[in-house]
Amino acid sequence: MKRYIKPIAAIIWKDTLLELRTKDTVVAVLVFSLLVVVVFSFAVDPTPQIVALTAPGVLWISFVFGGILGMSRSFSSEAENSSISTLLIAPIGRDAIFFGKMLSSLLFMLLVEILVFPIFAALFNFPLLVIEMVPILVLSTVAVVTVGTVFSSMSINTKAREVLLPVLFFPIALPAIIAAVEITGAVLQGSGLLGVADWLPLLAAFDLIFLVVCPVAFSFVVQD
Repeated sequence: MKRYIKPIAAIIWKDTLLELRTKDTVVAVLVFSLLVVVVFSFAVDPTPQIVALTAPGVLWISFVFGGILGMSRSFSSEAENSSISTLLIAPIGRDAIFFGKMLSSLLFMLLVEILVFPIFAALFNFPLLVIEMVPILVLSTVAVVTVGTVFSSMSINTKAREVLLPVLFFPIALPAIIAAVEITGAVLQGSGLLGVADWLPLLAAFDLIFLVVCPVAFSFVVQD
């Protein structure tokens, strides 16, 4: 078990150090997500009914599209530096590489979400501290980065990877995104997690299924 966790931790540490030096991924995702939230806050009629209907979708549009941008940038930098080839010839399992890249993307996305949510709450007049949002953000972001990591690795060597990644990603991740929007809307309107008893198990089941399927798919995608 230790031999399996160690390479995962090493990949996360490598990506974290690289991000601290360059700040490419987090800054790009943060700026994009903030722009989406701010633009929509001015574009939407700020009545309580309209805000309640549109705000959850705006929040997850900013997170998901920002996450796609970040994951695409992460894998393209691996290709530019030829470090993905080095990872593949290292004496570690392909699933360890997958979980290392997935968890580093998860870390970056959660950081961006923590920074963006207070601004979103202030602009759309929602409470700044909503404890129920924590499991929603974690479960939904796990779904996004799990699927996104596989398709980012698949599109890494294509010329149109910026176009191909969303085309591949959204049909698969759509159930998780819809569930995230529905759960977020119910929580922000005060219904709590009990008001979304149907959607929360769907989101959890999506995570469990793709945490098993995606490492296997990743191993086939990155075969030499």
